[in-house]
Amino acid sequence: MNQYYVYIITNKSGTLYVGVTNNLERRIFEHKNKLIEGFTKKYNIDQLIYYEVTDDVVSAIEREKQIKGWTRSKKIELIELFNPGWKDLSRAWFKG
Repeated sequence: MNQYYVYIITNKSGTLYVGVTNNLERRIFEHKNKLIEGFTKKYNIDQLIYYEVTDDVVSAIEREKQIKGWTRSKKIELIELFNPGWKDLSRAWFKG
């Protein structure tokens, strides 16, 4: 069974990015190592602060779009329910 992840990452200044992937660890590795050109590379967004899992790709994409459409304050509310300290949930995944 496949799993799909909707995730939110941030940087030191609190900029938020919402994404979807079928491999969360690989995708966060790509963000941390600036392997993909774009917004997250430009703004050094690489700290995983929220994620949720589903086994349905359509649901994951719909959820990503839903969260992207929210106000910043609503996104922050979601993050703080899940991760009140805004700790990087992926910190232990990678050496160095």
